[in-house]
Amino acid sequence: MKSSKIILDRSYVVGKIDNRLFGSFVEHLGRCVYEGLYEPSHPLADELGFRKDVLDMVRDLGISLIRYPGGNFVSGFHWEDSVGPVSQRPRRLDLAWKTTESNEVGLHEFAAFCKKAGASLMYSVNLGTRGADDARNVVEYANHAGGTYWSDLRIKNGAEKPFGIPLWCLGNEMDAAWQTGQKSAQEYGRLARESAKVMKLVDPGIELVVCGSTGPVIETFGDWELTVLDECYDYVDYVSLHRYYENPEHDTASFLANTLDMEDFIHTVACICDTVKGKKHRKKKLNLSFDEWNVWYHTKGQDEELIAADRWGQALPLLQDVYNFEDALVVGLMLITLLKHADRIKISCLAQLVNVIAPIMTEKGGGAWAQTIFYPFMHVAKYAKDTDVLMTLIDTPLYDCKKYTSVPYLDGVAVMAVDAQTGACREVTLFCVSRDPDEEHTVTLDLRSFGSLSLKEHILLHHDNVNACNTQSDPFRVAPAPGPGGTVEDQTAVLRVPALSWNVFRFTACEQEFEQKPYK
Repeated sequence: MKSSKIILDRSYVVGKIDNRLFGSFVEHLGRCVYEGLYEPSHPLADELGFRKDVLDMVRDLGISLIRYPGGNFVSGFHWEDSVGPVSQRPRRLDLAWKTTESNEVGLHEFAAFCKKAGASLMYSVNLGTRGADDARNVVEYANHAGGTYWSDLRIKNGAEKPFGIPLWCLGNEMDAAWQTGQKSAQEYGRLARESAKVMKLVDPGIELVVCGSTGPVIETFGDWELTVLDECYDYVDYVSLHRYYENPEHDTASFLANTLDMEDFIHTVACICDTVKGKKHRKKKLNLSFDEWNVWYHTKGQDEELIAADRWGQALPLLQDVYNFEDALVVGLMLITLLKHADRIKISCLAQLVNVIAPIMTEKGGGAWAQTIFYPFMHVAKYAKDTDVLMTLIDTPLYDCKKYTSVPYLDGVAVMAVDAQTGACREVTLFCVSRDPDEEHTVTLDLRSFGSLSLKEHILLHHDNVNACNTQSDPFRVAPAPGPGGTVEDQTAVLRVPALSWNVFRFTACEQEFEQKPYK
């Protein structure tokens, strides 16, 4: 058994959580929309055709925001195709995924879905094959009260009140070779600037996300951000980051250590933003939108075969990664990393929501079930909302692996909920992942600065087989359960963290003994 120590103090706050950190992403891709969220013939379909069982799971997941409709899809998308009578909407070729888009689900329908799910809508505009004029038109359609061509068309199409979409993406991954309408950094920076100008003239209250580089492995990473922001810094509010991790080599130790790369990625982009701020002598700080992140690699070869076999098909089963237990640990580690940077990351979107590299899977005409990655996200969304993130220092043994050196066996972050009236600490929650494949860790946690706390609950996600998955026939093979917990004496907690595990320790100001209850 190894020993670790965690140091916290309620006075050392990284930042207040922006609840938009608990976002997701829905793209017109594969079976995410059609046969996922939307299946009018399903026994559980509501009056709009959305599956009520899926809606319930989205609510349980705690999704606060959904980025829509893409993604690569948006760079060839005409938003006008997605409004008006469904029977009159055109069918279009989607060049991004080599499929056919029916436009049966469009802006009105998805805005209604978000309302049902209790999530805010984050809408992407096409800056690949289109530009500033179309961007300002869709803002007018969605957000202007009435009395103009586009706003009156929205009213005619059944939405008397504006949708009031608060957050908009200026295209998607515009540096990428696979992007329809790929741009150079200077081309895109100027287009983003001019689009932002007219969009904010239509609605000054909106916020805008400009595309950062597709990722740190892209050759132009860094130069792209510097050039783009030099053009549009004054007109945008966030820079986007996208990052996926994979483990085709079946190297668990390196796979779990990938958040060291994620930390460096976040730090680099934040530094670039601050460099441009300094160069321009601005007071405005540009924050970050990590609006695509996940594990993605299980089906990449299969997806190419599916597209080749049914080019221009519809609702193909693309990107249907079946996630295992170690994937859940990586997602947990990525969530911890996002929380650690709550001072700069204000928005994040797990990509995607249903069937496509997703926490929720469905069977056409059948059931829906939670993948392994569902649970860490659900826990963080439930227990970190409306909290302060605490600086969390961890003294733990280190290991080396093929890709990284000096990797901490234990990673974690704590959040604190305070009483709005008195400022007293109500609850402290520690999210923690063990990367240790062999040994349980005894973790000592000093709680003196928080007053009198007791351990209310230890939620554990663990499986002896890192490749264990949840499936339709065995949907709870990997699921949360009560953990071994620990003790709190003299304001010091001694916690037990099993090998290779996701852990949620909840401490409350309530004077009560630790009582472990079955997880619900």
